[in-house]
Amino acid sequence: MKLDDAAAHLEALGNPTRLKIYRALIRAGGAGLAVGRLQEKLKIAPSTLSHHIKALVVVGLVTQVRDATTLICHANYEVMRELVGFLVAECCTESAETKDTKTAA
Repeated sequence: MKLDDAAAHLEALGNPTRLKIYRALIRAGGAGLAVGRLQEKLKIAPSTLSHHIKALVVVGLVTQVRDATTLICHANYEVMRELVGFLVAECCTESAETKDTKTAA
């Protein structure tokens, strides 16, 4: 994952309302949640919910599927895994260098 993509994903999740929406979709699993059900669960005004879902869709964290008249939102697990992987990919890589530097001194 590129740094700019990770930053865009994290920026989208940096809003408390969007984070609530995303977490609800993660909890819903593969079935996802209808927009109306999401609104009921989170007590968010329809226009506000639509605005925040759009922000999550634009960066690829959420996908939407229409089933007749119902719009169902799904967390994009592949993107979520890539983002988490990006965040932990270099975890503690410099701590070994720091130890080596101190040992050599």
